[in-house]
Amino acid sequence: MSRFKALRLSHFLPSSLLLCAGIAAASLNTLNEFFTSLFNVLPTLLLTLGGAFCLIYARQRELFLLLVVYLAYFVLDTQADYYRAHGQARSDAALVFQLCSLLLPLLYGLYAAWLERTHLLRDLIARAAVLLAVGAVALALARRYPDAVLAWLAQIRWPTLQAEWMSMIQPAYPLFLLAFAVLLVQYLHQPRPLHAAQLLGLPGLCWMLPKTFLLAHGLNLMSSQVMLILVAAVAHEAYQMAFRDELTGLPGRRALNERLPRLGRNYVIAMADIDHFKQFNDTHGHDVGDQVLRVVASQLRKVGGGGKAFRFGGEEFTLVFSGKSLEECRPHLETVRQAIEAYSVQLRDQGSRPQDDRCGRQRRAGVAASRVSVTVSIGVAEKESDQRTPEEVLKAADQALYTAKAAGRNCVRVHGQNCRGAVRVATTSA
Repeated sequence: MSRFKALRLSHFLPSSLLLCAGIAAASLNTLNEFFTSLFNVLPTLLLTLGGAFCLIYARQRELFLLLVVYLAYFVLDTQADYYRAHGQARSDAALVFQLCSLLLPLLYGLYAAWLERTHLLRDLIARAAVLLAVGAVALALARRYPDAVLAWLAQIRWPTLQAEWMSMIQPAYPLFLLAFAVLLVQYLHQPRPLHAAQLLGLPGLCWMLPKTFLLAHGLNLMSSQVMLILVAAVAHEAYQMAFRDELTGLPGRRALNERLPRLGRNYVIAMADIDHFKQFNDTHGHDVGDQVLRVVASQLRKVGGGGKAFRFGGEEFTLVFSGKSLEECRPHLETVRQAIEAYSVQLRDQGSRPQDDRCGRQRRAGVAASRVSVTVSIGVAEKESDQRTPEEVLKAADQALYTAKAAGRNCVRVHGQNCRGAVRVATTSA
């Protein structure tokens, strides 16, 4: 499957909304006193609470991204406060601003692309050492040779590329572009909400820096929004870890437990189980078994009638229909059963599988691949007077599933229905 199929608009939507809201709010001439006070303390709150949240979930990258953004905010905010209080910039304002313009994209891109691949404590020490080393060198050079460092930073190296709108030093722009390219490749290689948040946070910082002394609240607002984007992405992935099955992409057992109490008065619950899955796993291996689980999940996700699919566990899935009757849901269950039966799973030798999808398609076109069919058995139950809770309806659907297995598999079986009433198509199942 192409990696691009894993790209999701939902990865970018929360970060995009926060970014646009920050730009819109920062562009306002005045802010309510409450919001002004809030955004003055929000970066510190986000560093404290968000940093603790990142440590809990072992997100060292995001922790140091928060720290880098906060340090840049703190240093520049000190300069901006002096400028607003005295009507003129401090003597070292140009040097501090240009150093932040150079180091912020450099450190942000470095930490965002630095994967967590070692022990938590060692990783934290290594990242802290890099930050201290870079900061110490920059501070020492700025204190010892301020004029020489500023002249070197402000030097126009590419006159043909210089434009009037450029308020940062020239090397800052290629650094932002390089960091953006690296983070874009990282997201395309492994599409995740965190990688999308890191990618969108970078344009926010690039927009923020030139506005430091021009917009009264630009620095506070955009620093807060970028940090909030990162913290929200950590929370997004924490939610996915808890509520979404990683293999199939379906909501998991915890999400089902959250959904059951909110089904209302009328609902239908179905349990689906892949036929002979253990035998299939033993014959073809767990890699192919995972492929079958993904195929079945993709078909169950398409169930009509307002049904919602969940992975219950192992090779079992749950389908929930809120506000529906049994007669309304049964045709949709039969349709999805037939769709799974008609889907032919192609088995490939994983060891000889080419990395390039186009080469793989050409090879499959020339060589007949081994194919197997997969079937599912489905048990379904409706909310009735003798089943007062969703747990009881779920248990009844599970009992109907066992009856469907006993009736010959590859059928839809209703709770309380005898074997002769089962809808069944006799086929050879995997």
